[in-house]
Amino acid sequence: MSVPRKAVVITAAASGIGRAAAELFAARGFGVVAVDNDPVRLAGLSEVEGVVTLLGDVAEERANQEMVALALSRFGRLDVAVLNAGAGGAPPLEDEGAIAALDAIHTVNVRGAALGIRAVAPALRAAGGGAVVVTASIAALRGDPYTWAYNTTKAAAVNLARSAALDYAHQGIRINAIAPGLTLTPRTAAARRDPVLAADLTRRIPLGRWAEPREQAEVIWFLASPAASYITGEVLVSDGGLSASNGLFFPPVADS
Repeated sequence: MSVPRKAVVITAAASGIGRAAAELFAARGFGVVAVDNDPVRLAGLSEVEGVVTLLGDVAEERANQEMVALALSRFGRLDVAVLNAGAGGAPPLEDEGAIAALDAIHTVNVRGAALGIRAVAPALRAAGGGAVVVTASIAALRGDPYTWAYNTTKAAAVNLARSAALDYAHQGIRINAIAPGLTLTPRTAAARRDPVLAADLTRRIPLGRWAEPREQAEVIWFLASPAASYITGEVLVSDGGLSASNGLFFPPVADS
């Protein structure tokens, strides 16, 4: 494989937004290290030109170090890191196992992102600077019923990105987060299978539809690109206008 102009590591790259980002960066000339803990889905990415895969758990420091080492050995440099891994699902706060579930979700959503920044920073410095994009969620911005652990940890990931951005800006490393709204990924498949719930959720989106993973990947691309060279410590919301509302009224719909 010839050495590409730039290289990126992407976690949770085997499906959803992560896979769309891996395919997008590869199509635009990047060398891509795609990291995931799902060997079946990850195997499909190995067929994409410019992509090398790594089976690993982002909550482990070793996996984060290995993804950087793989980028350097295969592509000679590292310019961008997309820290996309996320976890959710917890019982009500007073139920047995609730705190254990919180710990498990925190391990991926916060510890994983922190380990990622820690691992990629030296390589980004060596390349003369670079960009980190953390995938958060609109759940980080406000509360939602039944998702207390997910919302809590995604809010922590946002402030991790903001705080780390301040620490690394003088080194030429920009760190931002994206806050995707409802997106057509395997993670949201259960909600979309419920016709009543799916219709209710869709009705709340001013643009009237869920995002395609590729649309969220384009937001990541923008934050990683020279077009965002003066942006750091920010959270870019990509939710079709969902979080612009107080939630009291449904937005208008197009005339049929």
